[in-house]
Amino acid sequence: MAVSATATHDLPWWKEPTKDQWLAWVAAWLGWTLDAFDFTIFLLIMVPIAEGFGVPLVAVTAVFTVTLWLRLVGAVGSGWLADRIGRKKPLMISILWYSIANFAAGLAPSFWLLFLFRALLGIGMGAEWPAGAALAMESWPARSRGFMSGVLQGSWSLGFLLSSLAYGLLYDKIGWRGLLIMGVLPALAVVWIRTYIKEPAVWVENRRLQREQKKETRAPLLDIFRLKALPNTITACLWMASGFIVYYSVYGMFATHLQKDLHLSAAETAMPIALANLVAFFASGFWGFVADILGRRWAMIIPAAIGLFITPLYLFSDSYAITAGAFILQGMFLGAIYGQNPSYLSERFPTEVRATASGFCYHQGAIWAGFTAPVLAWLAAGQPLGFAVPMMISTTGAAIVFVIALLIGPETKGMVLVAQLAEADD
Repeated sequence: MAVSATATHDLPWWKEPTKDQWLAWVAAWLGWTLDAFDFTIFLLIMVPIAEGFGVPLVAVTAVFTVTLWLRLVGAVGSGWLADRIGRKKPLMISILWYSIANFAAGLAPSFWLLFLFRALLGIGMGAEWPAGAALAMESWPARSRGFMSGVLQGSWSLGFLLSSLAYGLLYDKIGWRGLLIMGVLPALAVVWIRTYIKEPAVWVENRRLQREQKKETRAPLLDIFRLKALPNTITACLWMASGFIVYYSVYGMFATHLQKDLHLSAAETAMPIALANLVAFFASGFWGFVADILGRRWAMIIPAAIGLFITPLYLFSDSYAITAGAFILQGMFLGAIYGQNPSYLSERFPTEVRATASGFCYHQGAIWAGFTAPVLAWLAAGQPLGFAVPMMISTTGAAIVFVIALLIGPETKGMVLVAQLAEADD
């Protein structure tokens, strides 16, 4: 069972976690940051891939779409496995999977083989989040879980920052293939995880109780759709789906917008994206701090609402300075509304279904996000301003739904995660 924060209220928050709890969080952080690098590098090289293989840009955005869709397959499989055998092994498998898939994509001799390997990468990518989030959040004390959730989830922006830097600094030297081949490096993290990481005590005790009481949860995905859990599951899915659409409306096609509509160079494209992600990382920590004071929901609702007013500034300006500056500023708001994904999803579901439930609710959002790139590309083809108007509409609409879904969801600030069975008792 997790240790109550009230028992150690005299300690600074960073001294409360044990060495094993810190190591578990770092393992999840490594998996997520490196996952982000392998995925987001593709967003920056869709145009040169299309040119290199002589295929339409819409075909390349379809690769992006299928990768997102297959995340759900990996998430459900990894979540079920993590709820059955522990959080550590599925995390290791997922990192190896997406690293090898990205390496193979970089060597692909044809567009269709690249399509295949990037699609397979989606399975490993989806598998990382439920195992890593459960490992980190179950291990971490309740008092500062919101802040550390923000830093953890915000580290996706660090991965995007690294890919932006790699693109800006190395693309002219190694090309898009070299950037994809670099994606094999995260596999080295598996050795460290295997050596140093332990399973969360709350999960170990929960599994013991399941066996002792002969109430093992064998189909956790079905359990979250039972009548008493259904409202919670539906609102969680709505929140995540709208959040995904916001993200890929803001970040997913911005590089393509700069390249196709504004005809900017690699360095000019990479700079605002890199800095926006750096800002988003620090902002995720800030809003995580807010989450431990005001609650999980308001730490997402406030930046989402402010971000709506930032969006037109970087989409409809003729000035590169304003476009870049506004997009970097957006990193503080719509770029940082995802920091509570690990904590809020983990706190909304009981231990025996946590990884499966979190993985499903999170990655079903990727299904909806998978439509974002091709739909925006299709709409942009008939627009005099290219991607600007479609990106504005999808960002605004999804952000409004995001706020509504959070307003009708539960508040979980300060919840202590326990080992006692919940779903199995019905």
